[in-house]
Amino acid sequence: MKILASYSKVCSKLKDLSLYRKLAKGHKNKPCLDFTSNSYLSLNTYPKVIQNAQDYGAKFGTSGKSSRLLQTEQSIYLDLEKKIARDKKTESALLFNSGFQANVSVLEALLDKKTLGAKPYVFFDRANHASLYQGSQLAGAQIFRYHHLDMDHLRSLLETYASLDVPKFIITETVFGMDGDVADLSLITTLAKTYNAFLYVDEAHATGLFGKNGYGLSTDFHDNINLCMGSFSKALGSSGGYVACSKQLKEYLVNKCGGFIYSTAPSPMIIGACDAAWDLIPTLTSERTQIFEMANYLRKCLKTLSLDTGKSTSQIVPIIIGDENKVLSIQKRLQEKGIFVSAIRPPTVPPKTARLRVNINNSHNVSHIDTFVNELKSCL
Repeated sequence: MKILASYSKVCSKLKDLSLYRKLAKGHKNKPCLDFTSNSYLSLNTYPKVIQNAQDYGAKFGTSGKSSRLLQTEQSIYLDLEKKIARDKKTESALLFNSGFQANVSVLEALLDKKTLGAKPYVFFDRANHASLYQGSQLAGAQIFRYHHLDMDHLRSLLETYASLDVPKFIITETVFGMDGDVADLSLITTLAKTYNAFLYVDEAHATGLFGKNGYGLSTDFHDNINLCMGSFSKALGSSGGYVACSKQLKEYLVNKCGGFIYSTAPSPMIIGACDAAWDLIPTLTSERTQIFEMANYLRKCLKTLSLDTGKSTSQIVPIIIGDENKVLSIQKRLQEKGIFVSAIRPPTVPPKTARLRVNINNSHNVSHIDTFVNELKSCL
């Protein structure tokens, strides 16, 4: 069939370019050192989180059954949304089945030119997650990609179009998933206010680790951020996403966001896990401290090997190699030694910046870091 042959041709081309993706086979019962997990606080294994998921399942069942707009039972969803809004210091919040779904469908709704009366201009950090880009593209917005974390470039773009009477949006992650560096929210919020731009921030990698009580960097700037997206699938160790925003925006999204309207509600078991994890976040200060200490120690060790970790200051430590084949080779050799790291290649990252991405979680210690660095050194 010609159509199927077209798909196979694409995969063959990706193999030739060393950009082909495949699922890991897994290593059952084999001890390993894992630096790939986004469950930074290991909450996916916390007894309280597991027990709450089981309790919710026993009481409410395993399925969300239908769209929330068709249900009479809303308490478990509304209660969690109230907690999120309280701790993110916003008026309201809204739950989604995943962070990707939230970004794509929320941005498509917010950037709708029929609603806004004109095509919106979006000022977009080049290193933003693919879901943010896809949502902006689907809406047909005019996208201006500023250099990663370059506030002078962002300011210049905003100034260039300041006189145009069009809706303006700034979209940024707070902690960047591929680089491990952190946005200057103080300056970005000032620019958004100065140029009357709607500010949308993605806190997927910040939720649970950064900000007051671990609820994200946006909590210190809540008065100047219009909408914050966060994820339960990373530091909170479960699944799903949320947006924290005003009552006005929640009302609009409930009525116009297709990803919410036409999706079955999240499983009650997932809500139970998310609810317990959310409550635990403020109690995990020592775990957060350990994570950042280990990440700093790793960066220090890598520096002695003259390896490039970019501007990482978070739990995410990239080791920028450049050559895709070399990155894949190092990853494979490390796996053979029982050490797992992610190999990140273009187009996920810019050309010639292929890298190993090391994620630090609260189970890692100095011995783990030393083992990894020593084995990495032998693979270079």
